[in-house]
Amino acid sequence: MKLTTLINSALIFASITLVPGIAVAQVATNNSSETIAINSNSLPSNSTYINYFQPFNLVTFAYQGGLKQHGIPSGETLVFETQNRNIMAKDLVKAAVNADKLPSQLLNDQNYLSAVNLQLNALPDYAAAD
Repeated sequence: MKLTTLINSALIFASITLVPGIAVAQVATNNSSETIAINSNSLPSNSTYINYFQPFNLVTFAYQGGLKQHGIPSGETLVFETQNRNIMAKDLVKAAVNADKLPSQLLNDQNYLSAVNLQLNALPDYAAAD
C-alpha cells in the first residue's frame, strides 16, 4: 500500500510540475531553420539567473533543510508549520530569494507562488511516503 501511495504522489508531483511548462512551451527556429526549444522557466539572458528551482524542487530543497539558515525548518517541522499555515508559499520563496536560489521577481509571480502552494499542500503526503 505504501508503494502505491509513493507512486501516486510521484505522479501528482510530476503532473503539477510538468503540465504548466508544457502548456507554455515555445518553439523557435534559428538561421538554419532548425527547431530549437525555449525553456519557459528561464529568465532573459541579461539576468544573473538563467534557470531556477521548479516549485517541486524548491519544496523538496526546503524539506531537506536547504533553507534552514534562512528561517525555514526542515522535515516534519516544515510539514507541521505548513499545515498550521505558519509557513506559506511566499515565505518559502522569500527565503530562497535571500539564499540566492531564486530571483526576486518570483516574489510577485502569482503563477509561481500558486505552484509552490500546491506543492506545500501535497507535502504531508510526500512526507508520509518517505
